[in-house]
Amino acid sequence: MRRALWLLLVCALTVGIAWGLMRLGGVVELRVGDMFIGVSLPVLLIALVVLFLVLHLLIVGTRSLIHWPARIRARRAEKRRVQGEAVLTRALVSLAAGSADAARSEVKRARALLGDTPQLLLLTAEAERMAGREDAAAEAFQALAKREDARFIGLRGLLRQAIQRRDWEAAKALAREAEAAHPGAAWLREERAVLALRTEDWREALALAAPQTPRAPLALAAAGQEPDAARAAELEREAFQADPGFAPAVLAHAARLNASGNGRRAKSVLEQGWAAAPHPDIATAYLADEVEKLARVKAAETLVHRNRTHAESRLLLARCALEAGLTGRARSELEALVASGEADARAYLLLVELEQAEQGDTALARAAEAKWLRAATSARPEPRWRCAQCGKAHARWHPVCDACGTSGRISWG
Repeated sequence: MRRALWLLLVCALTVGIAWGLMRLGGVVELRVGDMFIGVSLPVLLIALVVLFLVLHLLIVGTRSLIHWPARIRARRAEKRRVQGEAVLTRALVSLAAGSADAARSEVKRARALLGDTPQLLLLTAEAERMAGREDAAAEAFQALAKREDARFIGLRGLLRQAIQRRDWEAAKALAREAEAAHPGAAWLREERAVLALRTEDWREALALAAPQTPRAPLALAAAGQEPDAARAAELEREAFQADPGFAPAVLAHAARLNASGNGRRAKSVLEQGWAAAPHPDIATAYLADEVEKLARVKAAETLVHRNRTHAESRLLLARCALEAGLTGRARSELEALVASGEADARAYLLLVELEQAEQGDTALARAAEAKWLRAATSARPEPRWRCAQCGKAHARWHPVCDACGTSGRISWG
């Protein structure tokens, strides 16, 4: 209804304007030399309107003819786009279904219709990988890596391939390129940390370690690779501060301090390490300068005073006392250790030595020795550095197991 009213109003205005023009009257004269042209005003106005309409139609028609090839191309491109998206959908369905050959065929058709877009290059790479054609997949990833807008995607695919074929140096180089293309990617940081462990680049592994990753072993391993003595000492101190119960870090830091003339601080570091987690090597380092046997007993008492009842503390005191001829002291420590249920084979073998020292080669001594030897065979084994991955025992700590090549799995126990 409203549209009808507007149409009626427009028609009325048009008729009114036309009627007004017809009533204007008057003549428009044009003289050029001896030539005279006289036209009434209404006719001139109508002629001007007609001329405007004709010129407008000519301009529109000319523009339409000029742009006609572009419109044809756009229409064809739109048709190809619609067809390409349909083929692309079928390619995705084939990939999801695990049909590698069908996916490769559909992706090839989509590329013919849409060109080498980043999405199609990525689908091409995944289809080729599914078909087991890693070389063809690498070509697609390389094409992606050459594009500024999809460089990170291509580098990620190439990095994944390098890791799968265990080409660690190439993987590290690709990881650095990917970091430059997309700084701060969480996934890339994790991959770089794994690569650093694989290539035993301990400084980079320490820098990229996640918050929950034990830092002491990484810092100590990095110190072993550091040519600068000052930087190595700093890394050893960092390892000790990160975990005072990690015996290799305790020993390395104490040895560095002792070599620099800070013997008292080195002793303090060893005492802190023993308080955190007693280890036989800490006791060996602490007592290395004590030659007199009774002095060794006193030094051992100083070392273990913070955790006097720990199994390693009792075992150390018993061994030092036995070496000093304090058999009664040694027996009290060993019997307390056996009574606690924490004695291992070392404690029972020390009891055998104790029986020999106290009773000599007598029948009573031999009976006692046999008793302790039987107990030793069924007791828990003494702790060792052991790889949690393959179970191999090591004489000392290493950042990497030489049997299975696993990093960070060797622990004391």
